Amino acid sequence: MLRLRTAADFADWYRIGAEYVDGVADEMGFDTADFVDYEAGVEAMQTGRPPTELDPAIRRSIAADLLADAVFSEPFCEWLPLWYEFSLLGPVRYCEYRLRRVAAPYCRDLAVSVPRFSRPQDALVDGRPAPTHCESFRERFVLADALLHLEWFVHVARESGIVVPQGLVDQTREESLAYYTGHRESLSPRVRAFQAALFADDVWVREIDAAYGLDSTLFGLWERFLRAERERLETAEP
Repeated sequence: MLRLRTAADFADWYRIGAEYVDGVADEMGFDTADFVDYEAGVEAMQTGRPPTELDPAIRRSIAADLLADAVFSEPFCEWLPLWYEFSLLGPVRYCEYRLRRVAAPYCRDLAVSVPRFSRPQDALVDGRPAPTHCESFRERFVLADALLHLEWFVHVARESGIVVPQGLVDQTREESLAYYTGHRESLSPRVRAFQAALFADDVWVREIDAAYGLDSTLFGLWERFLRAERERLETAEP
């Protein structure tokens, strides 16, 4: 992250996020009639075109994606053991700083909200924070992602013009909390399909790692966890 400072540096970052949103929406058959032309946004970032020259819808999508990524990691880490949270706190906050700085010009004169991602205390199961029902690091990681990638997708998709049914969102959160804490045996077919599509964030992790030459052991671990869960959901019995 130390060398990433300009909008051009983050053009691939936005592209990979927008492609993820596009893929999930397509898989689920959501209404994408008003989906922003994100490719034009990517090109504008790559060429250094001033944000003031862009369609407000494109600026909103870019800002939403970057800001959601900026504030995603710190709450995510709270779902995991303290040693993990504390070891990543410095890099996470620096990444947030960079993403917010790049996003700021795209927010100008727009009311772009910053999402608030769930913390463990926001997700109680039998009166206890959800992660306390998990036995392993992997279980906690998958549980955290099941909730937070749902929240990330809903925010960025809606800010980019995609209609995401609220009923499905609420059902997915409720079932996922119960399922990934061992309080439900299976997910309903529609929710399972939604989570399988969302767990394609293994592709996001892999492509960010490749695009920015990170060669990160940590990213490799995340990708394996996410890919394994996506493949398991894709092949689960109806």
